Amino acid sequence: MRNKKGRPINGWVVVDKPGGITSTQVVGRVRRLYDARKVGHGGTLDPIATGVLPIAMGEATKTVSYAMDGIKSYRFTLRWGQRTETDDSEGAVVETSDHRPSEAEIRAVLPQFAGDIEQVPPLYSAVKVSGQRAYDLARAQEDFDLPPRTVTIYAFDLVATPDRDHATFEVTCGKGTYMRSLARDLGQALDTVAHIVELRRLRVGPFTESGAISLESLEAFGHSPAALEQVLPVEAALDDIPALALSETEASRLRCGQPVSLIARTNRERIRELSNGTIVFATAGGKPVALARYEAGDIHPVRVLNL
Repeated sequence: MRNKKGRPINGWVVVDKPGGITSTQVVGRVRRLYDARKVGHGGTLDPIATGVLPIAMGEATKTVSYAMDGIKSYRFTLRWGQRTETDDSEGAVVETSDHRPSEAEIRAVLPQFAGDIEQVPPLYSAVKVSGQRAYDLARAQEDFDLPPRTVTIYAFDLVATPDRDHATFEVTCGKGTYMRSLARDLGQALDTVAHIVELRRLRVGPFTESGAISLESLEAFGHSPAALEQVLPVEAALDDIPALALSETEASRLRCGQPVSLIARTNRERIRELSNGTIVFATAGGKPVALARYEAGDIHPVRVLNL
């Protein structure tokens, strides 16, 4: 008899999220489709946003943070001359400006947003303030400030200016970067105001737009084998993490929560490029075993993968 709590499916499904629904709603629909026991997602997208939303099932949920820590890419279109309370088209307009920057002016300020920059998250965001979500405080019209945080911008390119009121950009960035804040701050740097009207995520770590399937297409498969063919292995999220092959004996120790010593001279080649604190993806016989941390010649289990 199948467990009433759902099926033990392990792996990733990369959904091309449609606009107009929340990331949580997408997770719910994927959960029902697969009747999966445990489901989570790799990085929230705003309701207006579309694009890459990796959905983790079963043991893959243990690797979500590693996918979210990866490089992300976005394309967004902003509207000049209007600031909204949410910094996107879902909020009411709270400030206007007649100034419209030229393409040359836009390109001139983009270098200000390269590298490590300070960014204040939008007031309507999931950041916690004294235990409460910022968006709940904002909706309640509470007065509060969000501290700036350091984020990394690897690339910020102007790709189109369809008319005086709009401009489209592509951004490659590190974790925790808000596109709505980027649009808001760009407007301020150009002596105007702005908000996002379209937003699409192109990449989350190893997961890309080309490998995503639309929610509509996925649901059309129903409970058929074709739906299961869309499930990527758990290790799909770990492409950027060093792999470390273990013997079955070493793997058994790690699975039991015990550290594995690799300090012997015969292991030097295996650990030659590892530094203290490095997270590794441990395997045995080609199968995932655990995410582990290297410390002074020992491998310590961080998340054991029960596969």
